[in-house]
Amino acid sequence: MSTTENTFQEIRELIETLVRTMGFRDVSISLYEEGKRFSIFINDAPFLERYLSSFVSDLDYMLKMVLKKKGYEFVFIDVNNHRKEREDLLIKLARAAAKKVSITKKEITLPAMNAFERRIIHAELATNPDIKTESMGEGRDRKVVIKPLE
Repeated sequence: MSTTENTFQEIRELIETLVRTMGFRDVSISLYEEGKRFSIFINDAPFLERYLSSFVSDLDYMLKMVLKKKGYEFVFIDVNNHRKEREDLLIKLARAAAKKVSITKKEITLPAMNAFERRIIHAELATNPDIKTESMGEGRDRKVVIKPLE
């Protein structure tokens, strides 16, 4: 096994230990090495239906802290496809807002988002020749503004 494989195996075991310590038993973890992405499916947790967003954030935070302490660079995690679905929703929002800005020639301010979500919006609209994007605000109130090009 290569060093990279050992590292990913150790991180996979760490994720499994964290999730099982939280009380979840029916867990499967998949690794997509090209993007250092781990996909976690928790099947025995009806509680997650209501609290999935905060659970993903909390698990993400704990994992970042542990990996940092162990000297590993961070990996991307997704639980029950929450982040993938959120990314898809943000891309649809970005496209619709860009289309509206292109038609009306008026800027649109999107709701406050975290840095990861803002990055998705900026990346999705980066090649649109009719608009430009920028982030405005501070901290938790930081938002993406989509503006028409003059």
